[in-house]
Amino acid sequence: MASWDDVRRIALGLPETSERPSYDGVAAWRVKDKPFVWERPLRGKELHELGPAAPDGPILGVRVADLGVKEALLADDPGLFFTTPHFDGYPSVLVRLDRIGVTELTELIVEAWYARAPRRLAAAHQAQTAPPEAGR
Repeated sequence: MASWDDVRRIALGLPETSERPSYDGVAAWRVKDKPFVWERPLRGKELHELGPAAPDGPILGVRVADLGVKEALLADDPGLFFTTPHFDGYPSVLVRLDRIGVTELTELIVEAWYARAPRRLAAAHQAQTAPPEAGR
């Protein structure tokens, strides 16, 4: 299962990414000053709202492309992805870090980066990382 070291390595491996604490002092990774993944401990109100379903392990906040992607992730694996009322109407999900594999985490972080990166930077990165076309 994934760790904060994995999050840090994957996020900082993406172009123009920096690590800076968020306003509440927890780790956050940004592309061009736009956060795309962050450490997200649950707050008292959220613990109360979630009740016994509240996870007790590390939680990663992840920006997603849009609310449709958010709903798809939540429906696909509610044991891994969840949300709280704080994030209603906001394109992000919470992830139980101790339940996600590194391969899936990598895909999630890269997609979060693409959701927040400026178009030119995202296009340049995609061009660099795209596999060569067959037959060329």
